[in-house]
Amino acid sequence: MSTQTNATHATPHLVDSETDGIRTFEAVGGDWSDIAEEAARLAEQRIVVNMGPQHPSTHGVLRLMLEIDGETVTEARAGIGYLHTGIEKNMEFRTWTQGVTFCTRMDYLAPLFQEAAYCLGTERLLGITDDIPERASQIRVLMMELNRVGSHLVALATGGNELGATTIMTIGFTAREEILRVFELITGLRMNHAYIRPGGVAQDIPPGALDQIREALVGVKKYLRQLEDLMLGQPILKGRLQNVGVLNLASCMALGITGPMLRSTGLPYDVRKAAPYCGYETYDFDVPVLEGADCWDRMVLRIEECYQSMKIVDQVLERLAASAGQPVMVEDKKIAWPAQLAIGSDGMGNSLDHIREIMGTSMEALIHHFKLVTEGFRVPAGQVWQTVEHPRGELGVHLVSDGGTKPYRAHFRDPSFNNLQAVSMLCEGGQIADVVCAVASIDPVLGGVDR
Repeated sequence: MSTQTNATHATPHLVDSETDGIRTFEAVGGDWSDIAEEAARLAEQRIVVNMGPQHPSTHGVLRLMLEIDGETVTEARAGIGYLHTGIEKNMEFRTWTQGVTFCTRMDYLAPLFQEAAYCLGTERLLGITDDIPERASQIRVLMMELNRVGSHLVALATGGNELGATTIMTIGFTAREEILRVFELITGLRMNHAYIRPGGVAQDIPPGALDQIREALVGVKKYLRQLEDLMLGQPILKGRLQNVGVLNLASCMALGITGPMLRSTGLPYDVRKAAPYCGYETYDFDVPVLEGADCWDRMVLRIEECYQSMKIVDQVLERLAASAGQPVMVEDKKIAWPAQLAIGSDGMGNSLDHIREIMGTSMEALIHHFKLVTEGFRVPAGQVWQTVEHPRGELGVHLVSDGGTKPYRAHFRDPSFNNLQAVSMLCEGGQIADVVCAVASIDPVLGGVDR
């Protein structure tokens, strides 16, 4: 791997020059100038290829700068920041409850995990962790595990499509559609739900939802078996993925890499087991591991994790059937916003009983509702670090409160951001075609990387 210069990157720009009546433009500045200067100094001839940020195989707006020698990648660097949304900074200007509507949009393929981590951290600052209704925790587990399956299905589907296997993509997305229908049934939205709230969840699951979830799981399992038949017995796929993008345990530990990438090295680290939350210690499930540490093992692990998640969902459904009618939001009315919702004539909305009370009989209730919605509740000063097991690894949130109604600071440790550090180690020394396999095996979501 060539040595990088330490020169500060100048802003890229065009130099307009004219020689013998011929006008030319030369791109200078930025990474290109450094690479060109270094190549000239070392008397080397290099080819630099820009892959992305508009490339269909970079899982969003990821820019990869590849130096190649023939078909071999000699250097790979990732350029991020093209999807920067300022979500964390925006959360400092919204109430604690409104913050959920921001963080759910970070990793848009796994929104419920950001919501859960943020709300668990907020509840710890409030000191109400033990007051969260059991049914609310059960619903959170249900939604997160369904979301895990949906996220892994996208990883498998897009990874297959990038290697030319369109059928893998169509089956994967068809299976995910079953899960998105369940999300829409429960939250009213397919993505960016803002369903998990500080103190519980926005509303209980509607009547008949358990049967529809069981029916959806039957469909998902059928499609997963089709994916297994297509992928695991496919010699072309094995040739493309086995012994490609190898990243051993020592490298994963050095780079802070978690999730399926870490478990493919044989280490069974999973936050649900290491630091349980939402009652995960009461569920029976395994943490699958493999030891090949390559793209193939990461793909196989995601398939197995889908089955383990559905095993958890089956257990949750039994508990939800037994806890029907129990509350899904903390009892403290100074925190419980919004009021208990019920499906109205418009398909969603506040319960009619609540509206009648605050609009017709209790001015105090109306004032309280108004202040809670517009101003929000106060959170005692302090800071907290909360982690959950995200589909891509360990997701952490650091929340700081100054005692007000808005977070003083909200910062997320997104697993895609950390895992993306492995790009150079996965790609350098391999073929150009293997870059696509390596990036797909990381399964980064750039909404979470850039935030």
